[in-house]
Amino acid sequence: MAQADRQFAEARRQMVLTQLRPNKVIDEQLIAAMAALPREQFVPKAYRGVAYMDEDVAVAPGRYLMEPMVLARLLQEAEIQPAEVALVVGCGTGYEVGVLARLCSTAIGLESDSTLAQQASQTLQALSIDNSAIVEGALKDGLAKQGPFNVILMTGSVPEIPATLLAQLTEGGRLIGVVRPTEAPIGHAVLVKRSGPLFPQRVLFDAGTPPLPGFERPAGFVF
Repeated sequence: MAQADRQFAEARRQMVLTQLRPNKVIDEQLIAAMAALPREQFVPKAYRGVAYMDEDVAVAPGRYLMEPMVLARLLQEAEIQPAEVALVVGCGTGYEVGVLARLCSTAIGLESDSTLAQQASQTLQALSIDNSAIVEGALKDGLAKQGPFNVILMTGSVPEIPATLLAQLTEGGRLIGVVRPTEAPIGHAVLVKRSGPLFPQRVLFDAGTPPLPGFERPAGFVF
């Protein structure tokens, strides 16, 4: 193993020991997935040295890889099962898709930026993550034709959860993400679980996740 590979392997181990386990992440399958997936492959080369820091890492203007602890706690709350199908809204460079692909049957990433979508596809293919796919399209629309989904993960904060995405959940399906009203200093990680026509929402913890583009509320009319 090359020196750089050993350093990144140690960084993953430290991520688990110092970020995940001390913050209530106890799902061993999830921990194993994040301990194995090379997060550094999903960030620009200039940022690989900080790929495992306990912060959101910029991958493009206005786009970020979710903080490891926030991602892990969200996925743990979703209680993902091996036979399920997951959708990642705003998949960016594909890291969250790669993690989910180790937990479920199929993980699909939706990305509005064509450059990021291409990068995600190439990285996942290079890592032989064959039960994943990347689709380019408007994030707010979701992927109704490929749905419904057992799990939907939103990789950035939004002012509110769009009804279009909730409608793409299976019965008992779960949506996880961060709700952060415009200009709010902090957001709240939430779990939404479909029960017939109802979508009860549970607040999980505070999260400072950056906004996901494309979900801004229209500006109100000002006299």
